[in-house]
Amino acid sequence: MAAAPQVGGLADAVFDHAQDDPQRVALGRKDEAGQWQDVTSAQFRDEVLALAKGLLAHGVRFGDRVALMCRTRYEWTLFDFALWSVGAQSVPIYSTSSAEQVFWMLHDSEVSACMVEHEDHAMTIGSVIDRLPQMKRLWQLDAGAVPELIEAGAHIEDDVVHRHRRAVTPDSVATIIYTSGTTGRPKGCVLTHANLMFDTETLVARWEPVFHSKPGDEPSTLLFLPLAHVFGRMVEIAAIRGRVKLGHQPVLQASALLPDLAAFRPSFILAVPYIFEKVFNAARRKAEAGGKTGPFDKAVEVAVKYAEAMEHRAFGLGPGPSAALRIQHQLFEKLVYGKVRDAMGGRVRHAMSGGSGMNRRLGLFFEGAGVTVFEGYGLTESSAAATANPPERTRYGTVGQPIPGTTVHIAEDGEVWLHGPHIFARYLGDPKATDAVLHDGWLATGDLGALDEDGYLTITGRKKEILVTSSGKSVSPVGLEERVRNHPLVSQCIVVGNDRPYVAALVTVDQEAIDHWLAMQGKPPLPAADLVRDPDLEKEIRRAVVAANTLVSKAESIRTFRILAHPFSEEHGLLTPSLKLKRKAIESAYAVEVDALYS
Repeated sequence: MAAAPQVGGLADAVFDHAQDDPQRVALGRKDEAGQWQDVTSAQFRDEVLALAKGLLAHGVRFGDRVALMCRTRYEWTLFDFALWSVGAQSVPIYSTSSAEQVFWMLHDSEVSACMVEHEDHAMTIGSVIDRLPQMKRLWQLDAGAVPELIEAGAHIEDDVVHRHRRAVTPDSVATIIYTSGTTGRPKGCVLTHANLMFDTETLVARWEPVFHSKPGDEPSTLLFLPLAHVFGRMVEIAAIRGRVKLGHQPVLQASALLPDLAAFRPSFILAVPYIFEKVFNAARRKAEAGGKTGPFDKAVEVAVKYAEAMEHRAFGLGPGPSAALRIQHQLFEKLVYGKVRDAMGGRVRHAMSGGSGMNRRLGLFFEGAGVTVFEGYGLTESSAAATANPPERTRYGTVGQPIPGTTVHIAEDGEVWLHGPHIFARYLGDPKATDAVLHDGWLATGDLGALDEDGYLTITGRKKEILVTSSGKSVSPVGLEERVRNHPLVSQCIVVGNDRPYVAALVTVDQEAIDHWLAMQGKPPLPAADLVRDPDLEKEIRRAVVAANTLVSKAESIRTFRILAHPFSEEHGLLTPSLKLKRKAIESAYAVEVDALYS
């Protein structure tokens, strides 16, 4: 277990590493030609120092708050550590945030300056700037902000930065991260240097072996999660402090991400279940297009059985894979499993998944295909990870055991409570909301869960998302929704039924998967309005619903559903930036469709 830090702040590692091993490759950075270039620890230290001096020259002072509105780029990490070097606090803003969301966060946190990526972001800030009298500076990355700042600070002595840095203590505020919030206004979580240092150093100490693709190689990871989300931030800090080579990828679409995975070749990745689903579904579509659906599905079955046998052995419940199963597994290694790993760059043998629940069967498949996915759980309020599956004993379908130093308690109503040095300090300017979730150092998460006999946590839903039908039946929608989403044609599913006579669902489809499915059916592309009425598609979605209903009693089962022509999107206010469903907003936007389910 990592001890709670007694001195210093997050930026110290940048300077310590550069002094210890100046030529170690600390980051990878794309040049203008799109080629990956190495950045040594000494080079990164020098850039952080130069930018920190520029920030001081532009009036940023100890304790000031500076907003960062940008996709996942090298410059975000540069700004983070430069701000922490002078004792300033960063306020991350999602690059997709609306003008009103941006205004609320900048106003609530009283930022004095803001870094944006491009002109569109600058225009978003510009549209609300007259209501932000405290904001004095706006820097635009694509308009040369970094060189401009570095030039402005060239006359300042290095020691001025070091004096600021040495004044940072573990209790100093490092960042204010706004919860994306499925309901209501986002709340600013105040996280200290100690919160983030404890959480990241605990993960590095406990899970360090998984950073490598093989013993002794150089650990590296490609970060494609949004840095405005606490999970992405944890990866950034853990990589810098844990001496893991870090690259950045701003585009989450497979067409952009997969080539960079191939070029950067990370040794491990950290992602949300959506990414693993995409990799799996793309592999299956490729097999189907080549007329190899049967062998692929057999390979999946073998991988799952192999991984289950390994899991049973780890828990002393069985001898491991039989000789026949090992032979079958070896047969599919070149035919299927190696190709799945190649899609993630070829070197990945371990991965971490968080943000939402991962299907047990999907986790077992990746394990059997040679990529162990360690599922974990946490919140912004817990500085990211609170639980994770241990390297030597992964239990798929759970989010693992408490990380060292954390305690998990299940309250009488099934709510998950957390305690540890990584629990946040407070919500900014909102003592009432703080008191509602913090009880003598314990964080009431709002999530429902259960601990098994070995201390592994399973998340079963959200307290606020429990549906109660008009007959008084309580239904947790999450398990049903995840099971429907297991179908390769389904993109999203929302279960409804509050104060209604029975449970129903709205379903959206994955356009990439639909295009492939139509081609395999010998059907022409269909307009969205015709597609949702296609009887063959309805039959496929019904199959997914029937599979989901096997998990629950008849009273909790989905009685009817409707396929929607368009997916729920963040742009229309129906998803949070972390892709969670905004249930009330969706039910309001689709009120006519929901009513039709009960007519």
